[in-house]
Amino acid sequence: MSAKQQQTPMQRVAVLGSTGSIGRSTLDVLARHPSRFTVAGIAARQDIDGLVEQVQRHRPACVVATDTVAGRELGHRLAALGLPTRVYAGPAALAELAGSDDVDTVVAGVVGAAGLESTLAAARAGKRILLANKEALVMAGGLMMQVVRDGGALLLPIDSEHNAIFQCLPPPGQRAGVRRILLTASGGPFRVAGLSDLRHVTPAQACAHPNWRMGRKISVDSATLMNKGLELIEACWLFGVSASDVEIVIHPESIVHSMVEYADGSVLAQLGEPDMRTPIAHALAWPERIDAGVNRLDLIARGQLRFEAPDTERFPCLTLARQAVQAGGSAPAVLNAANEVAVAAFLQCRAGFMDIPAIIAAALDSVPVVRADSIACILDADRRGREAAVSWIERLAR
Repeated sequence: MSAKQQQTPMQRVAVLGSTGSIGRSTLDVLARHPSRFTVAGIAARQDIDGLVEQVQRHRPACVVATDTVAGRELGHRLAALGLPTRVYAGPAALAELAGSDDVDTVVAGVVGAAGLESTLAAARAGKRILLANKEALVMAGGLMMQVVRDGGALLLPIDSEHNAIFQCLPPPGQRAGVRRILLTASGGPFRVAGLSDLRHVTPAQACAHPNWRMGRKISVDSATLMNKGLELIEACWLFGVSASDVEIVIHPESIVHSMVEYADGSVLAQLGEPDMRTPIAHALAWPERIDAGVNRLDLIARGQLRFEAPDTERFPCLTLARQAVQAGGSAPAVLNAANEVAVAAFLQCRAGFMDIPAIIAAALDSVPVVRADSIACILDADRRGREAAVSWIERLAR
């Protein structure tokens, strides 16, 4: 076989949520390997300055702003700069980019329920999907996995924890000896804070994660440990396990990204510096390995690795997530919807930090669980969960 025949085909990548932390990390990895990857398209909601900068640097064929007003302004900005990149606007354009024939790989990095439709579109079109949008599986896990199978898509997780589990598990069909999954969590900025202190937490404090640089919403989720609750639900769908097979372990250093325990007593772990470029590079090149630009892990310098049990009294979101996945059906969609509304209210100083789990619990109690076997049912559960959360927040303001 000639050297030319051995070359890896150029992979055309669409980065959804390109101006967020996942998107920026992805574009950094792509830029390190111009002979392997090309940026086919980028998308964000309304960060016009960020999109203009990315278009200038990466020269994608198209760019999407899901906010229509931002899309018009973006078009004017790019035209004034003489850049030929095509501009599309509106939520539907996101799904069109994800399913485009001009794209091989879709990085699903849009935060929240807003990323569901585009992730499903990529699955229907049989794309290689690098999944960072955990809400797509939390809201519609059964439907999502069925669409992946029917569309012949390849779903690769790029959350650091799920990517670690993926690396530590044997291939599907060879998992009879797996005993449990150990899903690690940093514990967030309030790991050692007292319950009384949590009642006075500010948005700035909640967004100051000790190990990771993330967007505001996911930073708050990490602070409440809801992020780990959502990851628990996601792991159940990704790896075909029940919630009882997944144990959450607090690991403050964020060096061990997750572990898998086997029946013979072996525990396999994936370690690395807390840098999202590692799981992104792994999924982009899988089953090969490429440079991610990440610093080498120096265990001697790190000194020690600690592990603790989570405190569900101070962080009740973990219990709420377990209850939702065990209830099944539409309950996880309601959980996710109420959490998005509650976190937004907290960031806007319309609710307290410890109001977040109370709002979610109220929504789960008030919205009946139904089957989640269609996108219509899932979106209806999402709507009802949001309405219930808004109603509870309005009571707080009285």
